[in-house]
Amino acid sequence: MQDALLYLFGVLIIFVGLALSIALHEVGHLLPAKLFRVKVTQFMVGFGKTLWSRKKGETEYGFKLIPLGGYVSMIGMYPPKHPGEVSRESTTGFFQEVVGEARKASAETITAGDDDRAFYRLAEWKKVIIMLGGPLMNLVLAIIFYAILVAGFGVPQATTTVGQVNECLVSANAQATECTSDMPEAPAAAAGLLPGDKVVAIDGEAMTEWDRVREIVAASPGQPLNFEIEREGKTQILQLTPAVNERARADASGAKIVGPDGEVEVESVGMMGVVPTMELERQPVTAAPALVFDNIRAVGDVIIHMPQRLVDVWQAAFGSEERALNGPVSVVGVGRIAGDLVSNDTTPVVDKAQAMVGLLASLNVALFVFNLIPLTPLDGGHIAGALYEGAKRRLWKLFGKGDPGPVDTAKMVPVTLVVATLLLGMTLLLIYADIVKPMSLS
Repeated sequence: MQDALLYLFGVLIIFVGLALSIALHEVGHLLPAKLFRVKVTQFMVGFGKTLWSRKKGETEYGFKLIPLGGYVSMIGMYPPKHPGEVSRESTTGFFQEVVGEARKASAETITAGDDDRAFYRLAEWKKVIIMLGGPLMNLVLAIIFYAILVAGFGVPQATTTVGQVNECLVSANAQATECTSDMPEAPAAAAGLLPGDKVVAIDGEAMTEWDRVREIVAASPGQPLNFEIEREGKTQILQLTPAVNERARADASGAKIVGPDGEVEVESVGMMGVVPTMELERQPVTAAPALVFDNIRAVGDVIIHMPQRLVDVWQAAFGSEERALNGPVSVVGVGRIAGDLVSNDTTPVVDKAQAMVGLLASLNVALFVFNLIPLTPLDGGHIAGALYEGAKRRLWKLFGKGDPGPVDTAKMVPVTLVVATLLLGMTLLLIYADIVKPMSLS
């Protein structure tokens, strides 16, 4: 019963954090819109049925049933097809009709005396600021969460103390998860390393970071190394010979290097079969932006390879494959991860809190990057439209032409429908996968 309550508590923390992140995202749109005198009729967190709302001034503020997004309704999002033209329904073709209906609906939001407060009448730089305000709010939240993470809790760092010694070396392609008689003994076990041993030096070089230990071992396949260790307050020397292991070569970004023959290049490295202990190490708040940048790159990589990632999710959901830990998840998956973290009675409370702050930071990074995709209905699509409008005006001015007027963004409504349909399909697939084949962090 207690585990179930803790699980629900973890899910609740994430959903509340997500709702607040979405609300502040919309505040990022609302404030500059009000500043530039655009008439805002609604500020809503969520979609579907309205649970609560209250009107203050000309704007209705409220919460809706499904907390998976939000919106700020501004009048006159789309310009008329021609300056001064009264919007009318389109009569030719489905997409033309959709565009016409969008223009008509936009025109109907403009009441008498408010035409100069329509969104489409803004200068392009003001449109960019309004639409960029939401993602930037998520970026600020991500930096704040990561600052709390690094300065308040610390980030996991490998120490030079041995945490686990493998009995044997298991090939990466092997199906076995336990040692068998035909598997070679791990060099660390053969040398006599034990959990709790602290690596003090290797061949006389002092070791203060585990990354340096890993570098030396990787660069010494088949070469004996003298490990100076500290065990129960006493130092001793052990001779360890790293086993030869082949792995794919990678560039600085972590991508595999492909040779002229089209095959992935491999290199021989040393391995010893040791897992170091991990400790939370506090860092200055100035370390937060670097973590945010790394997270942005990771999310960007997921988005760039989204088609293949979704194929992998499909195969995992409807097949026997396991979910990839670096793949996309829905809010249901994030909630399950949070629930598992909080209800795990073997994890210290500090580690649970640290993990939850990290999840909220990652959520805001995902909201920041995803909303910048240059496709409507996402913020990036509106930003792209405003930038195109500014470039077009400058080009016309350069050639001595008059002001071409606002770009007819209503023509992007069919794209909006297609993107919205794809996003809905992706969301449903991820939710289904997160229910039937959730990610395993163990």
